[in-house]
Amino acid sequence: MWYLILGRDRPDSLAARLAARPAHLARLESLRDAGRLLLAGPLPATDAEDPGPAGFTGSLIVAEFEDLAAARAFADADPYVAAGVYAEVEVMPFRRVLP
Repeated sequence: MWYLILGRDRPDSLAARLAARPAHLARLESLRDAGRLLLAGPLPATDAEDPGPAGFTGSLIVAEFEDLAAARAFADADPYVAAGVYAEVEVMPFRRVLP
């Protein structure tokens, strides 16, 4: 089943986000390579592709996991969590309809 993972950044987390980004992306690439990643990306703090020093308000991941517990375990082990980037993380089932 698909699950949505929404991480919300804590204030002033841009430096920690940038430092943890390579490890964060490596985990997402492993999901992609296994055919389990639908989409993933950051949420810019401004209406711009590159928000510059304004940074990001969070990240969104939609990926396939065996169950909700597995999705939560994946989210809890995210390098952004370990680095203190996220103030909170929500994990919920997602039903893909389109496309």
